[in-house]
Amino acid sequence: MSNVTPARSSGLPRRALLGAAVATAAAGAFDWSLPAVARASTAVGPPFATPGRAVRPKFRWWWPDGLVQPDEIRREIDQIADAGFGGAEIAAVHHSVTDPSVLDTARHGWGSAAWVAGVEAALGQAARRGLTVDLTIGPSWPAAVPGITPDGEAAVKELAYGTATLTAGSVYSGPVPPPVHAAAAAGVTRQRLLLVQAARVNTANSTRKETGLDLDSVRDLTGAVTDGTLTWTAPGDGSWVIVSYWVRGSGQTPEGGPHTAPAAYVVDHFSPAGTRAVTDFWESHILSPTVRRLLRVSGGALFEDSIELETDGLQWTPGLPDAFLAHTGRSLLPLLAAVILNHGSQVFAFDAAVTRQIRHDFWETVSVLFNRHHVTALRTWAHSLGLELRSQPYGLQTDAIASAALLDIPEGESLGFKNLDDYRCLAGGRDMAGHTVLSCEAGAYAGGAYNTTWQKFLRTMGGAYAAGVNQTVVHGFSYAELPGVNWPGYAAFTPYKGTVGYGESWGPRHPTWRHVADVSGYLGRVHHVLQTGRPRVDVAVFRQTGYTATGIGASWFTATGIPLGWTHQFLSGPLLDLPAATVRHGRLAPEGPAYKALFVEGDFFYGSTVTLALSDARALLRLARAGLPVVLLGAWDTVVPPGVPDSGESDELRSVVAELLAQPLVRQVVDKSAVPAALVDLGVAPDVRYAASSTLLNAHRVADGVDYYYLCNGKHAETVKPPVAAIDHEVTLRRTTAGAVPYLLDPWTGKAERLARYTEDGDTVTARVTLQPAETMILALGRPGLFGDRAGSRPHAVDSEADEVRFTDAGLVVRAAAAGTYSTALSSGRTVRTTVKSVPAPLDLSSWHLYVQDWRPGDTAYRTTVVEHELTLGTLLPWSQITELADVSGIGRYRTTVTLDDGWTGDHGARLELGTVTDTCRVTVNGHRLDPVDQIHPVVDLGDLLRRGVNVIEVEVATPLSNRLRVSDPAVYGGTARQAYGLLGPVRLVPYGEARID
Repeated sequence: MSNVTPARSSGLPRRALLGAAVATAAAGAFDWSLPAVARASTAVGPPFATPGRAVRPKFRWWWPDGLVQPDEIRREIDQIADAGFGGAEIAAVHHSVTDPSVLDTARHGWGSAAWVAGVEAALGQAARRGLTVDLTIGPSWPAAVPGITPDGEAAVKELAYGTATLTAGSVYSGPVPPPVHAAAAAGVTRQRLLLVQAARVNTANSTRKETGLDLDSVRDLTGAVTDGTLTWTAPGDGSWVIVSYWVRGSGQTPEGGPHTAPAAYVVDHFSPAGTRAVTDFWESHILSPTVRRLLRVSGGALFEDSIELETDGLQWTPGLPDAFLAHTGRSLLPLLAAVILNHGSQVFAFDAAVTRQIRHDFWETVSVLFNRHHVTALRTWAHSLGLELRSQPYGLQTDAIASAALLDIPEGESLGFKNLDDYRCLAGGRDMAGHTVLSCEAGAYAGGAYNTTWQKFLRTMGGAYAAGVNQTVVHGFSYAELPGVNWPGYAAFTPYKGTVGYGESWGPRHPTWRHVADVSGYLGRVHHVLQTGRPRVDVAVFRQTGYTATGIGASWFTATGIPLGWTHQFLSGPLLDLPAATVRHGRLAPEGPAYKALFVEGDFFYGSTVTLALSDARALLRLARAGLPVVLLGAWDTVVPPGVPDSGESDELRSVVAELLAQPLVRQVVDKSAVPAALVDLGVAPDVRYAASSTLLNAHRVADGVDYYYLCNGKHAETVKPPVAAIDHEVTLRRTTAGAVPYLLDPWTGKAERLARYTEDGDTVTARVTLQPAETMILALGRPGLFGDRAGSRPHAVDSEADEVRFTDAGLVVRAAAAGTYSTALSSGRTVRTTVKSVPAPLDLSSWHLYVQDWRPGDTAYRTTVVEHELTLGTLLPWSQITELADVSGIGRYRTTVTLDDGWTGDHGARLELGTVTDTCRVTVNGHRLDPVDQIHPVVDLGDLLRRGVNVIEVEVATPLSNRLRVSDPAVYGGTARQAYGLLGPVRLVPYGEARID
């Protein structure tokens, strides 16, 4: 029996169902309240240099189910902590295992006593080290537990269909047409006939893939079925089809199994029974007294991966017909032909407009069930354990934007997301609900096992941070051991089907682990800034359909607005009912993202049809009346409801939209090229502006009157051509506090430096930004002295002929790579000429001594032996082009000397430009190890470390393992190309002179 009580359309519309969440936190009801764990929102201070564990990156930690040893678990927690990471998410994943008997799931499966012992060890050691541990909801993905069967009410269901075609006047007599895919999955033992229908074929409604039907001709034949047999005569007016609908378990099991004995099956994500099966299993098998206690000490979040419900038919739950009736006031059964699926493709269609409306209503109903019975119920239960709920709420045709608002921590992914707008969908839900974190499953690449570089990882994440991401769950860290694996140890995703797998298994098995604390420190500082205070976003883009992971963006803003400095996020209808959906001083959600305008266009997911739900139209009218600027793109005089309308609904919708268009702060444009003029007319401008189109991306946050701007020279999608080029142009930034001055926050070193060259104009500051592709920068606009500088209210430079102007302990100075006299205009109105005396010429450093630690398989699959090489290089070459190092992976130490003559003085310094390096590197000068190197743009300021006479410069480089694995495990990795490892250069030492501006 359904758990959804039927009601009239006016009784439980979407607005009532979702709006009620604001006032209640009861189990089974929506809960839009703030996360259970409070998060700081104060200005960035000293923690920027040493960010806390809570903001540091985490690892996805793959276990071979429960085949783990507590001592090894504790050791790996220590490795993660020592490397500067903030935690780990335990996941049972072993796609690389081809012989399931190795796993011994009867004794060591997910949820077994061995699994629980491992979890206890992880939580206990994490508590000692100050880390947090997240736990996946079940083995692998999607959510599944043992103890249920595909036929049971808790298991995921599908609606299969069968069909027969009849000519006019012909007779069908025989068994009800069986499902097209009759061979149900293993474990499915029964199927229930839900309905049998007949409908007349209408070719005018047919599409390339869909058979057109006449909706008015649909008739229910279920009553004519006797003992599974149907006899029916088709009318004499055209061809007819008989369609049978069968409810059965899909029999889906979690990916890469088996994980348990007995087998685990995926649960119904749309019913209370499915969620209850998950929580009941945890309560009975996993939540030992020790686990319960430790979860409140070192537990972080309950995690659910993307919702990948795989079926030959249509995702289903037995309560759907009643829920549809309650949601729309109409019966679903006569409309089923329009939504039935065959391997993900639609099968039948009615009139195009009606079909679109039916499908909208159907998936909106599914979305309500998913958000109520799965997302909200799991979140309530997680909170009862002291955990948050983190989830990837996409994979279905459901409103992921609304789901993101319900979650404590929504999560996207770098592998499955098409571009940055997919993150912006989740960010809109997060920010309108008042949450803080948008997480990302980061760094999974197809065929990337043991050849992924941290540089590639950083290039991927640079743009994601600009789109709203502020937590990274690195993909991933594999448990070390498993019988039968090859060096360098167990890896969850490689080999994969006999070849190089995807994702990376980071850890001490990697040479780059020697430098990984530099990377984790950088990521932690970026997270720290991007979790500080509240976001500021220029424009909210309204989505009639809240899907994500689609790559579909916003007209004008995605292609043209972003390159001019604009920022945007996506909102769906349910978010307009949140407490934050108010307007003050022309800003939507003034205590959150403070959008300056709302942009609405046709629904991309339904052919860009100009649609708007009546409730959404009323919400937009309310916001416009309250003073929010609104821009509508399209022919809004033709607007129609997205779902099947009630009587009079279409006319009322047009009336409300007409009133909306008449508001003084509303502009309608018919072409996207007119959007910027409409924004100017409304007085709306971005917080960040460039004079011309740029690849610069930005994110803006405000805390305690301080503005933080994250900047990245990136691109909208990994596949965008041409490649991003270096940029060098001025950027104008809006400041919240009058008199705020700009600071450069270096996320690699943790240092803050007050900028000495910029201009001011009212509430804006303009500075020059120079970034290489994928390079990032963080600027803060705050009061003088905020970061401990002593420049106070002293004049700064507004222009200079010198290469740089800087504040130092000695005062304002210029730097130049060539001797000369340089003119500098100051903010006081003075123009000062400053002379830089002789500067040595740049030096090309091409001759090096190279010492290499060559990592090779040891006496076990988990041990590495090191063979040393020593070479003298007259020219820098990749290791793959050096015979002795062609198949070597490991750590190389490059050493050279530079002799400086007596002309070198305390007024001189130098920059070391490393050129191309693969992969990570560190620099030492005269025995002094420098601050971490920017791995994307490896240029380091040597400051005063150089001296007259002989200077020793050392560059340590660590590589991936792929080149060694090509020869040590050729069956899997032999087909991969050699990577170009090492210090490739060109390496230059570029001196500069420095002189004080008097």
